[in-house]
Formats: sequence, C-alpha cells, structure tokens
Amino acid sequence: MGGVMSREWKIFAAMLAVFVVAYYLPLGDPKVQAAVVEAFKLLQWYARNHTLACVVPALFIAGGIITFLSQAAVMRYLGPRSNKVAAYGVASVSGSVLAVCSCSVLPMFAGIYKMGAGLGPASAFLYSGPAINILAIFLTARVLGVSLGLWRAIGAIVFAIVIGLIMAGVFHREQRERGPAANPQMPETAQSLRRGWQSALLLAFMIAFLVFSDWYNPGNAIVTRTDGTVVRGVVLEETRDEVMVQVQETGGGVRAGARLVLPKAEIASIKQRENWVTRIHHVRWYLAGLCGLVVALMVWRWTDREEQRAWMRNTWDFAKLLVPLLFGGVFVVGFVGALLPDRQVAMLVGDNGLRSNLVASLVGALFYFATLTEIPIVQALSEHGMAQGPALALLLAGPALSLPNMLVIYKVMGWRRATVFCAAVVVMATITGLIYGNLVG
Repeated sequence: MGGVMSREWKIFAAMLAVFVVAYYLPLGDPKVQAAVVEAFKLLQWYARNHTLACVVPALFIAGGIITFLSQAAVMRYLGPRSNKVAAYGVASVSGSVLAVCSCSVLPMFAGIYKMGAGLGPASAFLYSGPAINILAIFLTARVLGVSLGLWRAIGAIVFAIVIGLIMAGVFHREQRERGPAANPQMPETAQSLRRGWQSALLLAFMIAFLVFSDWYNPGNAIVTRTDGTVVRGVVLEETRDEVMVQVQETGGGVRAGARLVLPKAEIASIKQRENWVTRIHHVRWYLAGLCGLVVALMVWRWTDREEQRAWMRNTWDFAKLLVPLLFGGVFVVGFVGALLPDRQVAMLVGDNGLRSNLVASLVGALFYFATLTEIPIVQALSEHGMAQGPALALLLAGPALSLPNMLVIYKVMGWRRATVFCAAVVVMATITGLIYGNLVG
C-alpha cells in the first residue's frame, strides 16, 4: 500500500511541476522563446544522432543481458560477494572497450544491476563506461594539452574504483540482502540452452554492433559557405536545417572558440578532416551490419521462440523505463543551456579556487555532453577565460553525469543511491580540479 501511494505522489508531483512551468513560463520574453527553440533543436539532434544508433541498440543489449546472460555468472564476477579486485578491475576499465556515451551505458547498467550485480561494481561500470573513453582521452591531450589528458585518464580510472567503493561502503547493509534471486523474470531454461561462451559471444557481438553504430566522428571539418568563406572548426550539432560549428581558427571576423549556427542553405560543402577515426566512421554501418548479421545467426541457432519473446519483452520494459526520462532530460538541458551562454559560465570558473571547481563540476554533472563534444566545449570556455582546474573538473564530471542520466539512475537505483552517486562524482571532480589547478596554475 505504501509503495502504491508513493508512486501516486510521484505522478502527482510530476503533473504539478509541468502545470506550474506551463502556467508561469514567460513566453513573451525573447530569451525564453529562443531557449524553447534551442531545447527542441537539442532534442532533434539527440533523436537524429543518438536514438537509433545509440539508445536503441543499448536497450536491446540490456534486454539481452536479462534474457540470455547467466545470472549465476553475473553474481560470480560482479555480485556483492564476488572477488573485489576482479570485479572493480573489469568495471573500472570497461569504458576503454565500450567507447560509447552515457546514454548507451545506462541501459546496460540497468541490466546488470537488475541481474544482481553488486552496487559497487555496477556503479564503477556506470561511471567508467562513458568516462574512460580512449578516443576522448587522446583528443583531450591533443586539443587541450598532454597534462590535462593524462590527469583525465588517471582520474577517470581512479574515480570509477573509488566511487564504486563509496557506494558499496555506504550501502553495505542493503547489499547483503541482494540475493541470487534479484531478477525473477529470468528464464529458467536460459542456462541449459547455451554454454557460457555462447552467451558471452552473443552479447559481445551485440556490444560490437553498438560500438560501431555509435562510432563518433570527432567532427573536425572544413565548412565552405556559399559566399566562398571557409570556416575551420568542429561540428557540434546538426539538425534537419542547421549545422552548429565551433570555430577552431580565428579568421573572417570570427574568433576561435566561437559557435556559429549555419543554415544548410548557406553551406556549399562540408569536408571532414581525415584520420583513422573518421575512416572507421565512414564504414561504421557496414561493420555494424556485419555484427548484426552475426547476432541474428546466433539468435536463430542458439535460442528458442520463448527466449526471443522474453528478449523483446525485457527490451520494451527498459524502453518504457528509460526513453521518456532521457528525452525529457535532454529537452530541459537544452532549455537551460540556452539561458547560460559560454561567456557567462566562463566568468564563474576563471580561477582555480574551490568555488570555480565546484561550479564546473555542477555544470558538467547537469548538462548533457555527447561523446567527445565536451572537449570543444571546454576549449571554447577556455578561450573565454576558464582556468585549468575547472576544465579538468568539468571533463571528469561531464561525460558520466547529466540531468537525463540522473533521472534514469534515480529510477533504477532509488533516490538515496542516486544522490550519493551524483554527489560523489561532483565532490571528487571538484577536489581533483582544485589539486590540479593549484599544481599547474
């Protein structure tokens, strides 16, 4: 009875919040009007660039974890009583393998957590998945400096382990109650249908499909406009009608770090700057398609109809749980972000003091950064005066957290665990930025 009433109060609070915003929002203010448009632009960009290639495959993987993976194996390697060195070691470096953004990691985190994984290893995986991205680490070193890239790499790995240990320590009594029956929906026949290596191989190819389908293009491009002017920069966002470019080289009256929103009608061509990352990006759908065919063959040979139906049901359950929160969170971030221009944010993080690092950590924790976009954003803020310490704090907090992430984490883990997890990320990012800023500043 208490659980039903709690759920009803949450529904009422959500309805009340929407009503209050709709009632009082000053839509006559030009800034608010522009913010609403920017919120829809960010949502459209998210739908066009992340939903089909990133969120949807991750939902199928989460459903596959629940359906195909042996619960005994999850409990053995990631459960509360598993070997701590192995569990945290695997979870803390998972990002170097996945190389995907946080919205891809969330469904997989929800899957292994519901399967009975310990809160500590699951939290380490949740942080490390988007934070320890090899491409992001190298790009940080190339664009923002080797020192910052090195501190980001070491800090992210240490963060994953420490945050996992914090979560396990704070909620150790509750973890003892997480028994082997964490997910009663798991088919009893799953273990007998396949050997362990077959289930692992099936999930490995599903993850490979996600990695290639969500393979991110760093966006380094040469944009030629219809009037003949050339803009060298990074493509941050592309909607149906416009392209947002962050300028990397000052010229033509435009300063490096500035953002230009160019209508596609005014763009003659966009030429990508080629490297091995962009070359893989050009053929990503062929690689993803090959992985998808292998997955389809494995599902056909190694599963039965009942398991396949269970897979679809579990995937749909995750979609109902996660997608509304992700979309709603992205919309809110787009709205709020439009009201806080880069120059205004940079004014709050212009030194290496405690306040500046805390502000940078909070900005990173609340705003949504797609894979690698945090780097040109930090570059732009640095052009406007952002100090080195806050830059590192934002890089450590940004990829792993955002308002959409927080909503999903709250839904999966509950408000107490979600609050501790988010607070641990913000506090550790703040302290690390403070130390780094005073060492190099």
